[in-house]
Amino acid sequence: MSFIKQVAHVCAFTNDLGATETFWTEVLQLPITFRFTRQGKPYGFYFTAGGRTNVEFFEKADARFEETNRINHIAFEVEDMDKAVAHIRSKGVSITDKKFGVDETWQAWTADPNGIKIELFQYTPTSAQFVGGDRAADW
Repeated sequence: MSFIKQVAHVCAFTNDLGATETFWTEVLQLPITFRFTRQGKPYGFYFTAGGRTNVEFFEKADARFEETNRINHIAFEVEDMDKAVAHIRSKGVSITDKKFGVDETWQAWTADPNGIKIELFQYTPTSAQFVGGDRAADW
Protein backbone atom coordinates (compact mmCIF):
# COMPACT_ATOMS: atom_id res chain seq x y z
CA MET A 1 0.00 0.00 0.00
CA SER A 2 1.37 3.37 -1.03
CA PHE A 3 1.50 6.41 1.19
CA ILE A 4 0.35 8.41 -1.87
CA LYS A 5 -3.34 9.29 -1.62
CA GLN A 6 -3.92 10.90 -5.04
CA VAL A 7 -2.47 13.52 -7.36
CA ALA A 8 -2.55 16.85 -5.52
CA HIS A 9 -1.63 19.01 -8.49
CA VAL A 10 0.41 19.28 -11.66
CA CYS A 11 2.28 22.54 -12.21
CA ALA A 12 3.11 24.06 -15.57
CA PHE A 13 4.42 27.38 -16.87
CA THR A 14 2.73 29.63 -19.40
CA ASN A 15 3.90 32.49 -21.59
CA ASP A 16 0.33 33.84 -21.82
CA LEU A 17 -1.66 33.76 -18.60
CA GLY A 18 -4.82 35.14 -20.24
CA ALA A 19 -4.92 32.59 -23.08
CA THR A 20 -4.20 29.81 -20.60
CA GLU A 21 -7.03 30.91 -18.32
CA THR A 22 -9.47 31.12 -21.24
CA PHE A 23 -8.56 27.64 -22.50
CA TRP A 24 -8.76 25.92 -19.12
CA THR A 25 -11.95 27.69 -17.97
CA GLU A 26 -13.91 27.88 -21.23
CA VAL A 27 -12.68 24.92 -23.31
CA LEU A 28 -12.02 22.41 -20.52
CA GLN A 29 -14.55 24.05 -18.20
CA LEU A 30 -12.41 23.79 -15.07
CA PRO A 31 -13.11 26.37 -12.36
CA ILE A 32 -10.35 28.49 -10.89
CA THR A 33 -9.81 27.49 -7.27
CA PHE A 34 -7.67 30.52 -6.45
CA ARG A 35 -5.18 32.93 -8.00
CA PHE A 36 -1.62 33.93 -7.21
CA THR A 37 -0.59 37.56 -7.50
CA ARG A 38 2.83 39.16 -7.49
CA GLN A 39 3.12 42.86 -6.76
CA GLY A 40 -0.64 43.17 -7.19
CA LYS A 41 -0.72 41.58 -10.67
CA PRO A 42 -1.98 38.12 -11.70
CA TYR A 43 0.88 35.62 -11.63
CA GLY A 44 -0.79 32.21 -11.63
CA PHE A 45 -3.77 30.13 -10.60
CA TYR A 46 -5.08 26.75 -9.52
CA PHE A 47 -7.81 24.97 -11.44
CA THR A 48 -9.98 22.36 -9.74
CA ALA A 49 -9.72 19.13 -11.74
CA GLY A 50 -12.04 16.91 -9.71
CA GLY A 51 -11.96 15.83 -6.09
CA ARG A 52 -8.89 17.32 -4.49
CA THR A 53 -6.83 17.29 -7.70
CA ASN A 54 -5.69 20.60 -9.18
CA VAL A 55 -3.70 21.98 -12.09
CA GLU A 56 -1.46 24.93 -11.29
CA PHE A 57 -0.02 27.49 -13.74
CA PHE A 58 2.53 30.24 -13.30
CA GLU A 59 3.42 32.89 -15.86
CA LYS A 60 7.02 32.61 -16.97
CA ALA A 61 7.97 34.71 -19.99
CA ASP A 62 11.09 32.68 -20.82
CA ALA A 63 9.46 29.24 -20.52
CA ARG A 64 10.10 26.96 -23.50
CA PHE A 65 7.82 24.11 -24.47
CA GLU A 66 9.36 21.16 -26.25
CA GLU A 67 8.49 17.55 -26.91
CA THR A 68 11.30 16.52 -24.56
CA ASN A 69 9.79 18.14 -21.46
CA ARG A 70 9.76 15.84 -18.44
CA ILE A 71 5.97 15.85 -18.14
CA ASN A 72 4.55 14.30 -21.30
CA HIS A 73 0.85 15.03 -20.79
CA ILE A 74 -1.97 15.46 -18.30
CA ALA A 75 -4.87 13.02 -18.47
CA PHE A 76 -8.36 13.95 -17.28
CA GLU A 77 -11.14 11.43 -16.75
CA VAL A 78 -14.40 12.35 -18.48
CA GLU A 79 -17.90 10.92 -18.13
CA ASP A 80 -18.92 11.21 -21.81
CA MET A 81 -16.12 11.29 -24.38
CA ASP A 82 -18.37 12.18 -27.32
CA LYS A 83 -19.84 15.15 -25.46
CA ALA A 84 -16.38 16.34 -24.31
CA VAL A 85 -14.92 16.13 -27.84
CA ALA A 86 -17.91 17.97 -29.30
CA HIS A 87 -17.64 20.73 -26.72
CA ILE A 88 -13.93 21.28 -27.32
CA ARG A 89 -14.46 21.41 -31.08
CA SER A 90 -17.30 23.91 -30.59
CA LYS A 91 -14.72 26.23 -29.05
CA GLY A 92 -12.60 26.04 -32.21
CA VAL A 93 -9.95 23.90 -30.55
CA SER A 94 -8.45 20.92 -32.34
CA ILE A 95 -8.88 17.50 -30.72
CA THR A 96 -8.38 14.01 -32.10
CA ASP A 97 -11.25 11.64 -32.68
CA LYS A 98 -11.77 9.27 -29.78
CA LYS A 99 -9.73 6.08 -29.93
CA PHE A 100 -10.14 2.84 -28.00
CA GLY A 101 -6.77 2.24 -26.34
CA VAL A 102 -5.00 -1.02 -25.64
CA ASP A 103 -5.85 -0.52 -21.97
CA GLU A 104 -9.53 -0.58 -23.02
CA THR A 105 -10.20 3.08 -22.29
CA TRP A 106 -11.50 5.74 -24.63
CA GLN A 107 -8.95 8.46 -25.34
CA ALA A 108 -8.79 11.75 -27.24
CA TRP A 109 -5.98 14.30 -27.40
CA THR A 110 -5.77 18.08 -27.48
CA ALA A 111 -3.31 20.70 -26.24
CA ASP A 112 -3.52 23.96 -24.35
CA PRO A 113 -2.10 27.24 -25.74
CA ASN A 114 1.32 26.36 -24.28
CA GLY A 115 1.49 23.08 -26.18
CA ILE A 116 0.85 21.00 -23.05
CA LYS A 117 -0.68 17.76 -24.28
CA ILE A 118 -4.00 16.88 -22.68
CA GLU A 119 -5.51 13.42 -22.85
CA LEU A 120 -9.19 12.99 -22.19
CA PHE A 121 -9.77 9.57 -20.71
CA GLN A 122 -12.97 7.56 -20.27
CA TYR A 123 -12.89 4.29 -18.40
CA THR A 124 -14.91 1.25 -19.45
CA PRO A 125 -15.94 -1.75 -17.33
CA THR A 126 -13.02 -3.71 -18.86
CA SER A 127 -10.35 -1.00 -18.46
CA ALA A 128 -7.00 -2.41 -17.43
CA GLN A 129 -6.91 0.11 -14.59
CA PHE A 130 -9.76 -1.88 -12.99
CA VAL A 131 -9.23 -5.46 -14.15
CA GLY A 132 -5.43 -5.55 -14.46
CA GLY A 133 -3.52 -7.67 -16.95
CA ASP A 134 -0.60 -6.67 -19.13
CA ARG A 135 -1.36 -4.91 -22.41
CA ALA A 136 0.83 -4.78 -25.53
CA ALA A 137 1.43 -1.16 -26.53
CA ASP A 138 0.39 -0.41 -30.11
CA TRP A 139 2.16 2.91 -30.46
